[in-house]
Amino acid sequence: MLFRRRGLYPDRARTKVRGMRTLVTVLALALAASAAAQKPIRIVVPNPPGGTVDIVARTVAQHLTQNAIVDLKPGGNNVIGTDLVARAAADGQTLLMIGTHFVINPLVRQLPYDGMRAFTPIACLAATPLVFGVNAALPARSLPELVAYARKKPGLNFASSTTGSGIHLAGEMFKTVAGIDLNTVPYQGGVQAALAVAGGHADVLVAPLSDAVPHLASGKVRALAVASPQRVELAKDVPTVAESYPGFQAQSWFGAVAPAGTPKAIVDRLAAEMLRAVEKPEVKAAFAKLGIVPLPMGPAEFESFMRAETAAFDKILKQGNIRPE
Repeated sequence: MLFRRRGLYPDRARTKVRGMRTLVTVLALALAASAAAQKPIRIVVPNPPGGTVDIVARTVAQHLTQNAIVDLKPGGNNVIGTDLVARAAADGQTLLMIGTHFVINPLVRQLPYDGMRAFTPIACLAATPLVFGVNAALPARSLPELVAYARKKPGLNFASSTTGSGIHLAGEMFKTVAGIDLNTVPYQGGVQAALAVAGGHADVLVAPLSDAVPHLASGKVRALAVASPQRVELAKDVPTVAESYPGFQAQSWFGAVAPAGTPKAIVDRLAAEMLRAVEKPEVKAAFAKLGIVPLPMGPAEFESFMRAETAAFDKILKQGNIRPE
């Protein structure tokens, strides 16, 4: 009887087995999705360590709902790290933290990726003005004094970032408007340029204020002017370049992009989280100590901003007949 009763309900037994298999499959898919969600976002920084791009990336990474790691991939005028992200899957798991190099590189270099078209803008996050300074041993205490000194002592070394970078172009613009000749010495980034001037290996510095702050505080570099429209809170006594040369402005900005084709829903979520992060009081306070200010823009506004920056830098390059070495 026992075997007969089991045989009376074969369909019910098979249905139960199928139900268990379906449940197992659903649970497996859910666990896989959960594991993917817990996988840390990789934020690639194509700049040297300790610079402002690195600082902004690490600050923002701490305030994302999903765990994030910052992966430094400097080299090749920022091309190495940028190309790595251009080739990554468009799933929101690999992002690129960028600065002005992102819009300048397509104008001056042959690239292994398709310029800005290889990426989807996420958000512009912050900016810092460029600071003009000199080694403390130089007698110049203002921009006019530096210009006068440079005319008497031609051949001063100007520490720049890589040729064709925003820092380099700002220095070239100033040389033109001031009518002076400086010997440009390129370094890997603003941090390295500031170190060179602080150590007496170069005379004149143009770098992001955030990169120069430690050396201004130590007294090894003397700030002569900032290239922001108004004086900055961090250095209230330092005049703007425009006070001596009206209309002159230069800043470094920082933002995030993803590989082209990243779904809009993912881009919008990441943009919202990043923009919330840079507006937090503790983030603003940490930025302010380095002369960094929030510059929040969503995906569409950021894309328009970068196109305008591209046009502006293209004009500067053509006017100065500047080509990378």
